[in-house]
Amino acid sequence: MRSSESGLSGLKSRLTVQLRAGSGGLLLLAVTVGAGAAGFAILFRFLIKTFTLLLAGHPDYAAVPGASHPGLEGLGRWFLLGTPVIAGLLYGPLVHFFAREARGHGVPEVMYAVARRGGRIAPQVAGVKALASALCIGGGGSVGREGPIVQIGSALGSTCGQLLRLPEPRLRVLVASGAAGGIAATFNAPLAGVFFAMELILSDFAAQSFGMVVIAAVTASAIGRAALGDAPFLHLPTFTVAHPIEYLYFAVLGVLAGAVGVIFTRILYAIEDLCDALWRGPEWLRPAVGGLALGLLLVAVPEMYGVGYPVLGHAIFGRYALGFLVVLLIAKMVATSLTIGIGGSGGVFAPSLFVGAMLGSAFGVVANDLTPATAGAVGVYGLLGMGAVFAGAARAPITAVIIMFELTGEYGIILPLMTAIVLAAGVSHWLSADTIYTLKLRRRGVDLGVRETIASASRSLGELMAAVPEALPHDASLVEASHALAASRYGVLPVSDRSGGYAGVVTARAVSEAISDGRHDTSPVDLVIELPVAVRVTDPLDVGIQALDRSGCGAIPVLSGTGTDAVGWFDYQIALDALSGAGTTAAGSPASVG
Repeated sequence: MRSSESGLSGLKSRLTVQLRAGSGGLLLLAVTVGAGAAGFAILFRFLIKTFTLLLAGHPDYAAVPGASHPGLEGLGRWFLLGTPVIAGLLYGPLVHFFAREARGHGVPEVMYAVARRGGRIAPQVAGVKALASALCIGGGGSVGREGPIVQIGSALGSTCGQLLRLPEPRLRVLVASGAAGGIAATFNAPLAGVFFAMELILSDFAAQSFGMVVIAAVTASAIGRAALGDAPFLHLPTFTVAHPIEYLYFAVLGVLAGAVGVIFTRILYAIEDLCDALWRGPEWLRPAVGGLALGLLLVAVPEMYGVGYPVLGHAIFGRYALGFLVVLLIAKMVATSLTIGIGGSGGVFAPSLFVGAMLGSAFGVVANDLTPATAGAVGVYGLLGMGAVFAGAARAPITAVIIMFELTGEYGIILPLMTAIVLAAGVSHWLSADTIYTLKLRRRGVDLGVRETIASASRSLGELMAAVPEALPHDASLVEASHALAASRYGVLPVSDRSGGYAGVVTARAVSEAISDGRHDTSPVDLVIELPVAVRVTDPLDVGIQALDRSGCGAIPVLSGTGTDAVGWFDYQIALDALSGAGTTAAGSPASVG
């Protein structure tokens, strides 16, 4: 009996090790997370449809804007005044008391979790976000379903990784896999899911990460297609370029779209600030009270109800006049901003596509009125506007190109798309330092482009460094170096040059790789010498920690203020002592090399 239990325990231990460290284990986890994200995407879409049917009386109210509720015919469209209030009474307390991260559009929270928290997201976020966003959209919230499913899938991947106690690099990959799976299943667009996760969530295209994210997206897309069908979520017109001069029009549209993307971002946070300034009651009640303002807007422009894909489709097919397209463009920016500002839960991805479709279609109408012989179809500009405004708002040009290509299936769209999208992203970068996602974090004091500073960073490395270990001579053999490294604290030692000065460092990893073939045992240590990132005695603690991280070594030399001599030694133990308040250094003055 004991032997059987011991065997099972050993099998479990080996399986756990494989999941935590093996490439096969990560592959299995990516497939699992992709399947889970697809399941949540299917459930999420079902919840949205169910709540919309209950609150508005139609599966998608944007398809029949202005219609009355089947059970409330006497009210006409005025029933829209109450739907956001009822929804807010339900999701407001849910978000406030169970997962406040679920408020808003979700993607910035995932970006922050990956960049600053090692990919850790609270497990309850997935369930709360699914319910809250479905209630918000079903109750008329003018937001998208893609942002929520990114956060839902990411939370699922993070929870899976945390349960297995995965190291942070693997945990981040699973978070990105969940995001990619959610987008792939929701849009029926696996490539868009992959590039969204890599470009916006990970900001990294490493080969292993890319492979795992692809596997998750393919798994999610296959399950999504089996459950929801293989049809694209939007039926779009065939794309053609009738005349070369249209590329000039595409370029102009790209410039305009970049500016509109930035304007959308500014309006979003301006209205959120206004809501913050006006509201004085409990946060859990804010969505319900604010829902009255949203309800008034829906009564005036019922096309703003929910995600609004049917309205977007009508615009692309040229069924709206120029004036109404402008009204829809402005109304969508205000409605989305108001939904987020009152504490709603939903994404800004779909609204940016909606705004882009209105802008592009309006541009196409004007172009056809001015130059009907060369302008081309209105729908062409609507399609380009969708991708270009998203690129201007999110500054994710690769994702914008890929998703529009997948939605249309037209290879001929690539060159016009790249023209408009690259210009839109460039104009956006020129007008604003932040995107619609990163601005939310910057307003909280978080800059993802700069590593977080450390509270005790005012202490310099010169105050903290230890003595430099005895250096290896440059002509020492690799075998001699291996003996010295085996006795060293972190498997890294300095190397002196011919004159006794500092020449670089040698690591146990480099030496072991060099002598593994049995032919370089007597080769000099010069063969594997390295120069880690230089830090100096005047540098603060956080600079030293960043240099350690980038070097891949357990310790690095500290150079003199202006010279190239190693005058101290800095390692992770010193950093931990400094951060914990011990801050002790080696007794006596540190010895130098050189």
